[in-house]
Amino acid sequence: MTSVETILLGVVQGLTEFLPVSSSGHLVIFKNILGFKEPELLLDVALHLGTLLAVCVYFRSDLRKMAEELWGMAVSGKGRGDRPGSYASLALMVVVGSFPTALIGITFKTPLERMFGSVSTVGVMLVITGIITGLTKFIPADRGALTRVGPLAALAIGTAQGLAIIPGISRSGSTIVCALLLGLNRDLAGRFSFLLSIPAIIGALLLQFEAGAIEKVCLVSILWGFASAALVGFMALKLLMGMVRKGHFYYFAPYCWAVGAFTIVLAWQAAVR
Repeated sequence: MTSVETILLGVVQGLTEFLPVSSSGHLVIFKNILGFKEPELLLDVALHLGTLLAVCVYFRSDLRKMAEELWGMAVSGKGRGDRPGSYASLALMVVVGSFPTALIGITFKTPLERMFGSVSTVGVMLVITGIITGLTKFIPADRGALTRVGPLAALAIGTAQGLAIIPGISRSGSTIVCALLLGLNRDLAGRFSFLLSIPAIIGALLLQFEAGAIEKVCLVSILWGFASAALVGFMALKLLMGMVRKGHFYYFAPYCWAVGAFTIVLAWQAAVR
């Protein structure tokens, strides 16, 4: 691949990984309709590492405070028998929420991807993603009163994240909407969703290394792809978190409906030819 192609892949990865439009769904569309070439394993890993860097940099303050409170609990014993601090609790809930994601990902990844990998079905799933994100328009602003994530909420949101392995279902869309419906305030819903994505991205990378063979890719191309994914991913995160806080998450629904309908029509036309 040329540097231009890897930069384009990085841009697509950075945008679709975080915006509620389904990165896996767009990859299926680009591959099957537009002739988009799936990146080699090493480049794909670099693109995911770029988006991982983006989320870690954007939420660096949360991650630092989570680490500090957990370290304080481990070293001094503070919090034993008591309610942990807000950031330590957030870190523990990320761990709890990662269990259903890992269980679904390991157990059902291959059958679900095979079952829902067709272009027409991805179009239907994108329409469903549009419906999911559109639901936020009808969630009252005063509904989000919870400032902590509980174990049951973490499990539910982690399950929503696990089901997003279906191409066309957005990970950020399903997790943020699930969090909002459970009563989390908007800021916490967005923060928890993306903090929960960190172990999910790491787990996906480990599964890729286990399942795939590494091919030779130009180092310069890898660096360009990594850099573009990280930069665009950071910008996408900043945009999305602002929209979540303002209650404008549903703005992405028309895009999902339009792309989903367009994909269904193109797939139908290809089938009848």
